[in-house]
Amino acid sequence: MDFSDFITQCAGKWFSQRTSHTIPPQALEAGTSDFWIDLIEPGDSTLLERCQSVGIAPEQVTCAIRTHWQGQVGTANQPNSGATFSLFVANDDPQQGQFWRWSEDKSDTSVIQGHYHLGEDEALNLSASTDSLTSEERLWFLNPNLRERTSVVTHKAGPRYASFCSEIRMGLK
Repeated sequence: MDFSDFITQCAGKWFSQRTSHTIPPQALEAGTSDFWIDLIEPGDSTLLERCQSVGIAPEQVTCAIRTHWQGQVGTANQPNSGATFSLFVANDDPQQGQFWRWSEDKSDTSVIQGHYHLGEDEALNLSASTDSLTSEERLWFLNPNLRERTSVVTHKAGPRYASFCSEIRMGLK
């Protein structure tokens, strides 16, 4: 599978079950959510705007996605929702490159820049760093409708969080 095929396989509506905790282990937190991953067409106005904001020509973009979610997090079952916009640009090797991710919350204007690599094991590895945190994320498919995801987020102030998600495709829309 190549990177573009991996991203295309991610498109659709998903149900996620997530378990996370701080490292070293403390209280466990669990949650569920529905989320949608939409592929972005090359001429999309948001894509063009985002490319301009980071100095990338739109024809350099390998692919772009919009992800939005809603769900329940933690023992208090607090509702949670949000959306992000991500674009990917390959290096000389199309299996790896850079990505940029923006929150679609108008009050958050920050952009996260990182690197991606799709390994020979067909797992996608994403790593990013900001002034306040670093993150490592790994995604892979057990079959076309079942995806697994792990992540470790380290805040520069000290706390580290690890999570595991099992994600089931619920449909294409």
